[in-house]
Amino acid sequence: MKTKTLKKDKVNIITLGCSKNIVDSEVLYSQLKANSFDVEHESQDDDANIVVINTCGFIDNAKEESINTIIRWAEAKQAGEIDKLYVTGCLSQRYKPDLEKEIPEVDQYFGTTHLPQLLKTIGADYKHELIGERLLTTPSHYAYLKISEGCDRPCSFCAIPIMRGKHLSKPFEQIEAEVRGLVKNGTKELLIIAQDSTFYGLDLYGDRKLPELLRRISDVPGADWIRLHYAYPSQFPLEALDVIRERENICKYIDIPLQHVSDSMLKIMRRGITEKRTRDLVTTIREKVPGIALRTTLIVGHPGETEQDFNDLCRFVEDNRFDRLGVFTYSHEDGTHSGAMADDVPQEVKEERAAIIMEIQQGISSEINKEKVGKTFKVLFDRKEGDYFIGRTEADSPEVDNEVLVKADKQYARVGDFAQVKIDSAEDFDLYGSIQ
Repeated sequence: MKTKTLKKDKVNIITLGCSKNIVDSEVLYSQLKANSFDVEHESQDDDANIVVINTCGFIDNAKEESINTIIRWAEAKQAGEIDKLYVTGCLSQRYKPDLEKEIPEVDQYFGTTHLPQLLKTIGADYKHELIGERLLTTPSHYAYLKISEGCDRPCSFCAIPIMRGKHLSKPFEQIEAEVRGLVKNGTKELLIIAQDSTFYGLDLYGDRKLPELLRRISDVPGADWIRLHYAYPSQFPLEALDVIRERENICKYIDIPLQHVSDSMLKIMRRGITEKRTRDLVTTIREKVPGIALRTTLIVGHPGETEQDFNDLCRFVEDNRFDRLGVFTYSHEDGTHSGAMADDVPQEVKEERAAIIMEIQQGISSEINKEKVGKTFKVLFDRKEGDYFIGRTEADSPEVDNEVLVKADKQYARVGDFAQVKIDSAEDFDLYGSIQ
């Protein structure tokens, strides 16, 4: 029989999914702390009696992980190990009625915009004066900087507008205040994120204001590295490239999710761009910002993708030699445009195509890495792991890109600091070097 625990009130926040969710959890963290709650993020100690799960509902694997996590903690609640269980985030936003029916042990489900209600239920007040302030769950030297919410793009495969709503930019002043606060607390690298960072400003100012935003962030003293993620390719604001080229503290790096390249697939996916314009954009970016590192993500197995479409995609990857590349297999999402189409590419074919793309990319990455041997790069060190200090170059974002490893028994690197590192050897996706 379940009994109330004797633990003093303590909240454990568990975050699943993308960097946007990380920011949301950090905001929740700071609000609870300001309300004098004892709170931790993904605590390893079994001493919290209130658990909040921030879920992801983007693709099948992420949904499965979120559901399994909810079930695990629902069982803990049934066993009397915790008192209260709350679920928020994208999965909860999208499937709340189903979740309430299937996992009733959860005390309450909240959507992506229900932070004040969640806080009130826990027993905390939403403090408006804290807008823009966060307690980081990442290492203190880097932080994700979310510049907008939601998305207005009509991409066929994407359920984000269903879960996050329409695009809503944060005002310049709010973002600048957040940057100043982060830098004051020791953050050196700012990772700009949004569902579509190139759309920034259209709703507030009537025009795409990403270039001006980059300038404003770059002007904040102490912002040593600024890194741009999730730049939509259609109608890309080319003026942003001039800012990236001119400002030393803006990384020569863009994460630009292209998803596909064949004209037929781009039309089915409703991407608003053609193969020629995609190729021209990649060329323009590299011409305007020499030496820039380009990261992209691709989707294989979308309904309607033929062998020819896939072959066109392989040729595109070979031709353009992206510095960093990730690939997803298509996930059928209810409520999306392609969700009404027949999921006509077998799962084994999707997985085979993804493996082929990554094999091509592995060879490209290996060749690019080998070209770096003997050269020296500015490296930001993230952590010590096993026998190595591990850091990243300007061409690498945390969690998803390549890393630089320095032997800890030979040299010392201070985590959170920059150092000049000469590359001594290279593997397909990692570099090994020595501090100069």
